This record gives sequence, structure tokens and C-alpha cells, in this order.
Amino acid sequence: MAKLDYIEIKGARVHNLKNIDVRIPRNKLVVITGLSGSGKSSLAFDTLYADGQRRYIESLSSYARQFMGRMSKPEVDKISGISPAIAIEQKVNTRNPRSTVGTSTEVYEYLKLLFARIGKTYSPVSGRIVKRHKVSDILQYVDSLPVSTRFMITAPIILREDRDLKVQLNMLLQHGFSRVLNRNRVISIEDALQKEKLSDTGWYVVIDRMQREEDGQKDKARLADSVQTAFYEGDGVCRIYFEKEGKFKHLDFSSRFELDGIEFEEPSVNFFSFNNPYGACRRCEGYGSVIGIDPDLVIPDKNLSVFEGAIAPWKGEKMGQWKDAFIMAATRFDFPVHRPYYLLTDKEKELLWTGNEYFRGLNEFFEELEQNAYKIQYRVMLSRYRGKTVCPECRGSRLRKETNYVKIAGKTITDIVLMPIDEVLDFFLNLELDENDKQIAGRIILEITNRLQVLNDVGLSYLTLNRRSNTLSGGESQRINLATSLGSSLVGSVYILDEPSIGLHPRDTQRLIKVLKRLRDIGNTV
Repeated sequence: MAKLDYIEIKGARVHNLKNIDVRIPRNKLVVITGLSGSGKSSLAFDTLYADGQRRYIESLSSYARQFMGRMSKPEVDKISGISPAIAIEQKVNTRNPRSTVGTSTEVYEYLKLLFARIGKTYSPVSGRIVKRHKVSDILQYVDSLPVSTRFMITAPIILREDRDLKVQLNMLLQHGFSRVLNRNRVISIEDALQKEKLSDTGWYVVIDRMQREEDGQKDKARLADSVQTAFYEGDGVCRIYFEKEGKFKHLDFSSRFELDGIEFEEPSVNFFSFNNPYGACRRCEGYGSVIGIDPDLVIPDKNLSVFEGAIAPWKGEKMGQWKDAFIMAATRFDFPVHRPYYLLTDKEKELLWTGNEYFRGLNEFFEELEQNAYKIQYRVMLSRYRGKTVCPECRGSRLRKETNYVKIAGKTITDIVLMPIDEVLDFFLNLELDENDKQIAGRIILEITNRLQVLNDVGLSYLTLNRRSNTLSGGESQRINLATSLGSSLVGSVYILDEPSIGLHPRDTQRLIKVLKRLRDIGNTV
């Protein structure tokens, strides 16, 4: 073998290894096999990976090394031909409660970028798209008017706290404006100032009066200048008045990001980041869970019905009155008190917690306990049912609720992170965008689908992108790291995996081998 074609280990004596020599071919998929305790991990992790890591740290500056800790040389005579080594072990490495499947595989980083670039903000009141108008939008609109249509560019008169309408009109006169509009009537500012009484509402300053010419290019510069002035004078609002069928009509344009009286946040990458105070949910601060009443502690046995005592706190002489009141009222709204809790519909379960006009639900029951928390027995009872529960404000998505106004093809970022990975992949593969959005988002969507495809291929299609990394099993964590490594497209490295098929259904083994071969084919030793 040529020297560059293999990694040579001579005299390995770590743990159970008895002074062995071995040559491992580079850029191949190599399996180390043997009985339990025969030294497989000692050779792969404690010899090969340990020396690769030690050499990498020695290549750093002395300043950087002081933070890394000392790494001892493995018991071996010589190792040659080693590349930078990456170990993907069968253990959950992260303990960070903020780390999720989406962040550790970098899918979420691309999702944030995608929503910031092509996400459309919809008003929760009217359901219309929120848009910041530009001068070009008004020019385009004027071009769509019939030829010879007369129109006016106006701006609302904004009254400051220390000024009344007459003072404001005087200032407009000094700035060179001569006409105002009130109740669809144009009057000169001088005439308006001579009136004794003026109502403070419905006044617009006339910036310019024009006519739609056949050659629209002729007055374009003048029109653009007038619109810019209107936006400035009207604090971001411009109103175009035009004649239609002998009547005055108007259309409002706003350079502010608002609609239906609500000012919206413009989508940005930090707006969708739960690790940033700007985007994190205000209630749970980006953790996705809060300390509250844990439903699993309140209803520990889901096989019982309400009549049989499924609700743990509704026991005893005093608290049992809540149960009795509920059973008495249940006939009025046809609630199945004898049906086991796990067979109830979502609507019936919700009703049990929220209550209705006939009875007070579990939420009110615990509110009453809170009000009496000065008594020790109530404090003890509350502590019995407290636990980590999904944040009610962000539904566990960790983001502030305003992010749900931003959608792509009818889906919010919360909808996507709560969907299983195979459904998310299907959504992006069938996503239809217009030409402009396709040009902006083409590369981002390619990166997302590549990573999702690998996660799907290694048998993790059932996970959600919002799943916390520290709740994954060893096998799942290892395959997540494998997907991350494939996504980063590193080449010329040594990947050392510890039983990667652990926890996989036999039907998925072939798919995993395909992923490992892909890792080898791009130029790595596996």
C-alpha cells in the first residue's frame, strides 16, 4: 500500500489491546468487529480518535491551549497517516435546554433565514398581507388609472401635542403649501384660517394636483417628488384622491409596516430566534416550558373516568364537592362522565379545564387554590400538582406570538417545527413559489431539504424539529450528529462511529449504510 492510502497504528497497548499493529485503509468504510471487551472501542476511540484530537489541540496557539486542558498521549508506539478525527459516540453530549433537533442539525438556522427573506406578514384582523408601500407602488398605481384622470396627492395633517390646527396650518403656509382638503372639499389655507371654528379631524394638506397623461413618463419625476413629500408630511401616510364617475374616491398608501390599525414587526432573522431576547417568547423566555399545573399529575390514571375519580385533586370531603358539582351539571351539556379520560375527545378534555356556563373548570379550581395560598394546606396541595408544562402562550415553539403572523404557503414557523420531519420534507419538496421568491429562496430551500432528507434516511422521520436535544436517546443523538456532519460536507476527515445502527428498525439499516457510503464518497474515512 502507498503511504497515503492507509492509517498505520503500531504497538497499541490501551486497555485490552496487547501490543497490536494495524493498517486501516483511508477513504473506505471500515468496520471493527469482535466480542464484547475485545478492544474495539479502545482501538477506535481511545487510540485513533484520542491521538487525532491531541494532535489537533497541539496545532493551536499556546494561548488557546490553556483553555482546552491537557490531553495525554495514548499508549502506542506510532500512528501515521492520521487525518482530523471526528467521533460520533453513542451518548447524548448536550445538556443545554435550548438545543433542539432543528438547531443542532442547522435546519432551524436556514428556516429563520427563509422566513426572514420570503415570509409574508398577514393581519390577524382582516387576513390581508401587510406591506410597506414604496414610491414605486404609487407610481405603478397612477399608471393604472385611465388617461386624463385628475388626481391629488395629499397627506394627513398630524397635530403635535403643543399645537392646535390653526398653528399647524400657519406652519404649512410658511412651508409653501397653499391648499388643504376637508370633507372632500379643497379650500385655501388662508380661507381656512379666517374661519372662527375648525374641527380638528379629517384635514389633509394638498401636496400636488395632477392629471394622468398618455405619456406617463413625462411627469414621473414630479410625481415621485410629491409622493416623497407626502410621506414625510403625513408621517408615513399618503392619500391619493381621484375622480371616478363624477365622484371623489381615495386610496391610502403607508410607508409604515402596518394594517388595520396594528403596527407589525418586520421579519428578520433575530425575530425568529428563540435564543435572542428580541424573538424569544415573553412568558417562557425561549425555553418552551413554564412551571405550572402539570396535567399528568392532575390526571395520573388516564384509564379512569371522571366519575371513577380520574381527577386526583377532586378527592376528600371538601374538594370532592367540585366533582359532585361537575357530575350534576354534566347532563346539561351531555358530557360522558363514565367514559375513561383517554377516550374523551380533545374538545371534551379542553372543556374539563376551561369550564362553561354550567360549571367551573380545573383552571378556576387551581385559581381558587392560589387565592387561598396563605393557608398551608392549600400551598401543600398546589405543590403536589406543579411541574414543567408546555408554555400556553407559544405552544412550546419558544417564539413570541407575533411570529405566527408571518407565513409561507399558509404555514407559520411554529407549524413547521411542530410537524414530524417526513411531513416537513414533503412540504418543502412540494412548495410552490413565484419567480421572485424562488430566486431569493432557491439555495436556502436546497440546504433545508438536503438536511431533512438525511434525517429521513437515518430513520428519524418521526422526530419534530422542536424536540429538545437532551431528551434524545443515545442512538438518536448519534444519528442526529451523523446528519449534521453530512450537512456540513466536510472532506478529508476520519469519522469514528459507535454502533450507529443501535435502536434502528432492521428495515432502516440499509438506508443508514447508504448514508455512511455517501459520507465516504465525498472524501472521508469512515
